[in-house]
Order: sequence, then structure tokens, then C-alpha cells
Amino acid sequence: MQKNIKEEFISTLSHEIRTPLTSIKGFCQTMLNSWDALNDEKKKEFLGIILNQSKRLISLVENVLNVAKIDSDSSNLVLSKVEINKLIQNCANMLKIANPDFNFEYTLSKNELNCLCDNDKTQQIILNILDNAIKYSINSKKIEIKTKNEADFNVISIKNFGNYIEEDYFDKIFEKFYRIDSYIKTQTQGSGLGLYIAKSLIEKMQGKISVKSYKDENSVEFLIYIPIYEVEKLTKNIGV
Repeated sequence: MQKNIKEEFISTLSHEIRTPLTSIKGFCQTMLNSWDALNDEKKKEFLGIILNQSKRLISLVENVLNVAKIDSDSSNLVLSKVEINKLIQNCANMLKIANPDFNFEYTLSKNELNCLCDNDKTQQIILNILDNAIKYSINSKKIEIKTKNEADFNVISIKNFGNYIEEDYFDKIFEKFYRIDSYIKTQTQGSGLGLYIAKSLIEKMQGKISVKSYKDENSVEFLIYIPIYEVEKLTKNIGV
């Protein structure tokens, strides 16, 4: 069984790396062979494709390195007090630059939501979930973002529209390299590592993540639970 998992890992990784590399090589070769025959507009188009595929390759490599750190338990955490409303707005603003046609609708807690977490790792989790929401928004450019306090956790809700996930897949989508085999999969690029990384990191911070899907409105909602900040918890974690 373990051998099959390893073989699947290598096969999937090889395919994901080969795809952007083949594209980069092909467009570079075309430009070198036909430089004088290409007008400036076509050259710009080809360079844009090369740039996007390079970014995709870099993202894949970074995700694989993150998985290696998580699996080896070497992803060290620096826990501190983080105000989650500010952090999630900063993350959304980053992605808004690359996706100006998307509209982020906020319903944020009126009170500050201070969390006990690693700031950089939490930012990585939020960016992964937001990027996933953008990627799988079908015929919709709206992302709903909500925050609230619930018992010992501060909760972030990120919802996208135009897509529905059957309950049978709720746990599977957080598995390494898992992508639902559907029309959506064929129309989107991704390694299937983002949600695995997000789940692994949030659990290392004693939080949790879950997904819901609503057929009536054709939407998917990710819920991120981050422990609330308390001085007692912080001192316990740093051994004071």
C-alpha cells in the first residue's frame, strides 16, 4: 500500500512539473525559431505565457518543499498574538491585485479577534484557501469573507460560488495531491497540495479546518478555526 502511495506521489509530481516545463520550452523554442516573423503583440503574448508557467512551476516547487517540512515535522512555529481581521484583509488585498475582477465581500466581527498562531503560517493558510476559492469560482466573481468568535476559537469563513462538492469528498479534498475528478479539474491548474498544507499547518497550531457545500446556492465554504489569544496559552507554549 505504501509503495502505491509513493508511486502515485512521484507520478503526479512528475506530471505537474512536466506540464509547465513543456509549455515554457515550447514557447521559447517558437520565439527563437520565428523571432523575425512574430509581431510585438505576439511576442508579448508568448512571454506572458512563459511568465505564468514559470510562476506555476515556482508555486509547485514551494508547495512540495512545504509538504516535505510538514511531513518531517520541521516546520517550526512562532506563536504570537495576531489580529485576524487585519490579516485576512491584507491577504485578500494581495490576491485582489492579481485578480482585479473579483469582488471580496466582508462581514467581519466588530470586535478585534486576537488569535494565538504563527503569523506567517496563518497568512499562508488564508492565501491558500482564498486562492483555491478564486480558482474554483465558476461563472462568479464574488468571494464572501466572514469572521466571528466561537467558544475557544476565532473563525474565518471563506465562500465561493458556482461550484458544489458532494459530502463524500469533504475529507478527501484535504488529502495530498487529491483533486475531484470532474469538469472543474480539467479547467483549472493546481497540484492538489494547497489544502493539504493548509490543514496540516492549522492543526499544528491546535486549530482546525472544515468545508461545507450548499447545493441550493451552488457554493463552497471553508471554515478555519484558530485558537483565541490568551496570555496563559502563550506562556504555556513557550515554556514560561
